Amino acid sequence: MFSLRHGVLIQAPIERCFALSTSVAIVERELGMHPVQGRVNGQVTAGDTVRWEGLQLGFANYHVSLIVPETWDPPHFFQDRMIAGRFRSFEHDHRFIETANGTFLDDCIRFTMPLGWAGALVGRAVLVPYILGLMRRRFALLKRFAETEEWRDHLPSFVVEPRLLWPHLNPAEVLHESCRPARVRATIEA
Repeated sequence: MFSLRHGVLIQAPIERCFALSTSVAIVERELGMHPVQGRVNGQVTAGDTVRWEGLQLGFANYHVSLIVPETWDPPHFFQDRMIAGRFRSFEHDHRFIETANGTFLDDCIRFTMPLGWAGALVGRAVLVPYILGLMRRRFALLKRFAETEEWRDHLPSFVVEPRLLWPHLNPAEVLHESCRPARVRATIEA
């Protein structure tokens, strides 16, 4: 399993950072893939699925994500999990921590590859650097939007999703142990 972690401090309210992170348009802009099924615009919420299609590393690719309902805890945490795609498994934890200086965004991505040792080699040599680059660019974009008035272009009717009415699970209880405790660095485990 590969475990990648990256974080950034954003001088903006936690609710704005959370809302920007759930924007389909912002993910599409940075990922370079297009939502074609499920939630294709607006903001994702608990239980939503999105089918992404497009070119990645020169190959036609698809990835279907589920916003895991049990982890939905606005504006502090959510997880998206691959339910179909090229990886054997893929999970992305989005954590938001309110600080005196703004909001700390702390993301952890865990994935495994198919095809045994060949998949692990491709994961280590190609996908780890590629995904870390995506994480850095995504955070830079979120930081720019959240700290300037550009956020208004992406959240014209800025309303934070109310907590959903099902039994609440503490996000710390559902996190994979490779993403605890909060830290700012990338690690590779294979």
